[in-house]
Amino acid sequence: MSNTDTQTTTGKVPTHIAYQVREGEKKGYWTRIGAAWPHKDGKGFNIQLDCMPFDGKISLRIESETK
Repeated sequence: MSNTDTQTTTGKVPTHIAYQVREGEKKGYWTRIGAAWPHKDGKGFNIQLDCMPFDGKISLRIESETK
């Protein structure tokens, strides 16, 4: 696989959004912590995280589901 297969095209909208989900008394609290872009070959993702949750759990959702 070439290096270009795993690189994200600058300016492209991510296909998935990464969230930390914390449980509250009545509902969960979703905090956006990053994004993901598919590889050109469709066999993986590049993931950029702006922070890491303390519990190590990340929910990755399709970008259109978050709107």
